[in-house]
Amino acid sequence: MTNLSARFCSAQDMVRLPFIGRSGSFRAARTASDDISRRTSCICLSSGENPLEASGIEVAKQTLLSCGLILTIGTLTGLLAQKIKIPDVALFLLVGMAIGPEALGLIDIKADSALNQIILLFGASYILFDGGASLRFNVLKQCWITIVVIATVGVLITAAITGLGAYLILGGPFIVALLLGATLASTDPATLVPIFKQVKIRDRVAQTVMSESAFNDAMGAIVTFGVLGVAMGTGEFSLATSTLDLCKQVFVGIIAGGVLGYLAALLIAHERWAFLAEYAPVVTLVAVIGAYFAADGLQASGFMAVFVFGIVLGNKDSFGFAMVPGEQQKLEEYVATTAFIMRLFIFLLLGAQVDFALMGKYALGGVAVVTILMLVARPATVFLCALPDRRARWSFNEMLFMCWTRETGVIPGALAGLLLGMKAPGADMIASVTFIAILMTILIQAPTTKWLGRRLGLLEEQ
Repeated sequence: MTNLSARFCSAQDMVRLPFIGRSGSFRAARTASDDISRRTSCICLSSGENPLEASGIEVAKQTLLSCGLILTIGTLTGLLAQKIKIPDVALFLLVGMAIGPEALGLIDIKADSALNQIILLFGASYILFDGGASLRFNVLKQCWITIVVIATVGVLITAAITGLGAYLILGGPFIVALLLGATLASTDPATLVPIFKQVKIRDRVAQTVMSESAFNDAMGAIVTFGVLGVAMGTGEFSLATSTLDLCKQVFVGIIAGGVLGYLAALLIAHERWAFLAEYAPVVTLVAVIGAYFAADGLQASGFMAVFVFGIVLGNKDSFGFAMVPGEQQKLEEYVATTAFIMRLFIFLLLGAQVDFALMGKYALGGVAVVTILMLVARPATVFLCALPDRRARWSFNEMLFMCWTRETGVIPGALAGLLLGMKAPGADMIASVTFIAILMTILIQAPTTKWLGRRLGLLEEQ
């Protein structure tokens, strides 16, 4: 079975996500492209210009204008979020819906376009790297059992409970409802990492939630495509094969990220070999891309690799490496700025690509299913997986907080899009409910994270 990261960046598979828009099919895109080419040819032949060259320039101008608008609107939105003291991802999503083709029409970048795929792929990778760099070995040692159990067994529990709820509410074949549950089972590190960067929660709680969200995407993909094989009659789910595939993705991803993280630390922070210390920001960019594609090329999780790369680089002092204070500050400022830019691009585009017509087909039933996901499936998962961990000794308030901070985002959205592209049974319903889950969890859970942390006594002074 191929890994999620390989599927995630396949433009051909993502034919019509619920956030692509009504004209998001390749046939429509080709028709529009042919029409533009014909009109451009007429203009250019009269002026003596090469039509292909002129068309390329126009596309480049339009792309640059769109990126400029996104940066401008995103920066102002981020400033507003800071002023009203809520995580910016929620506001980015709302503003994206307002500027998209279904509303004001300022931005119209299709979900199956190369530009969107590059932004999602690199943006999610860099956000994961940033999240990994903020984790500390001494905290992870206390909580690793909970992280592993929730990221594996927890995904199965969430998928089963959500699937049962979908079957009772929406009807239809149980295997299709279970496929929906599997699609929604994983949480999204690209959403959670920025939230915990802005809301300072007790270290071990924040780091457990971020780490588990980074590790569970591979498990979510394996369960989803295992159930899909049964639903489409192409095979039976094999526990042994799926377990082996999961272990391979995790192991190879950890090795790839660990090796490149150590190499990057050596080149920017070693006492004798740090000849690239002044170019540390560039080294991190190259290494993030390298870690992703190294793991991806070995059929492992690229997102796992960049997350582990961030952990190793962020804990370089544990390996005896130390950067010059000035260079360290420059690197931290660069990483924070780049992560912010990637965050605003991802979530503004995610909002701009909402297809309200598709989402509205299953609105009421979808809201009910997502409510079960938020208030039953995910709390049950946390308590069943974290309570037996005697090493971590979680308090009730800590587990209650972890139940609430389990947003759905980019990864489940990508899985839903792949199911649409493969014409899986119930794909329209799955895509619709998945985006309802993205909207509900980000718009309800993210803004209330700080309030809940304070009420439960987990908020740290900033």
